[in-house]
Amino acid sequence: MSLPLSLPERIEILRRFLTEDIGAGDVTTLATVDADARAGAGFEAKSPLVLAGIDLALETLRLVDPHLVVLEAKADGARLVPGNMAANVSGNARALLAGERVALNLLQRLCGIATVTRQFVDAVAGTGAKILDTRKTTPGLRAFEKYAVQIGGGQNHRFGLNDAILIKDNHVRMAKGVGAAIRAAKRARDESRRERPNAIRWLEVEVTSMDELREAVAERPDVIMLDNFTVERAREAVEYVRATESNRGAARDEKIILETSGGITLATARGFAEAGADWISVGGLTHSVIAADISMEMRVL
Repeated sequence: MSLPLSLPERIEILRRFLTEDIGAGDVTTLATVDADARAGAGFEAKSPLVLAGIDLALETLRLVDPHLVVLEAKADGARLVPGNMAANVSGNARALLAGERVALNLLQRLCGIATVTRQFVDAVAGTGAKILDTRKTTPGLRAFEKYAVQIGGGQNHRFGLNDAILIKDNHVRMAKGVGAAIRAAKRARDESRRERPNAIRWLEVEVTSMDELREAVAERPDVIMLDNFTVERAREAVEYVRATESNRGAARDEKIILETSGGITLATARGFAEAGADWISVGGLTHSVIAADISMEMRVL
């Protein structure tokens, strides 16, 4: 799995981050560290984690010190325990100090996302359910954060508003009903696909009640999201949809994908999976994740 965005795109983003942090110069380091001083540095795990973003952290340091030497580095996806080193480098001491915070901020956040994603994936193992992220990402970091979800074993939902149709409650209100919204969306999708066949990947509708579910099933979207359903209500919804499809004689590839979303935690995820959900989307993978505990320890060379 490769890093998101092209190298020039990543470099542009990382340069902006460094400019924000360093500004006109790292006055503390300039005052206390000789210009030609060299140092070694290691990214050390202080808590159990799934590694994600180590190459981004190293790219960040290389922007400050183009001659940075990477002595060793683990690959993204590696599981680390306290004391494990994600990478060891050597380079100009001033550069390492100036780039430390940006490199660590990215690494800690992405590792936090990958780690919690892996916990959710492990929680539903063996059920066939997939863990997905949402668009609840940090502005400017979406590509990186969704990459971290993949590293943790999860899958990406929509990247943005332009690649799939997701009819939510406000759309339903504006369209005056679930059925009307789906029919309008199908017309727009079909028209779009005539010009760009792969422009819209799927058509999904969010439902909040069994009445809305029945209305949605009659229109046969690609995906139905069961929003804020309990496990018991989700099981009832799954049974209704599968029974309706069976009565209609739907082929396997014609079955509606059923997604659960809203307030799902590690404690409840498996219950939704066992209730029959195909997708379980978790906003908390990105919007409220706790950064992993990683430090960059330096030594004089």
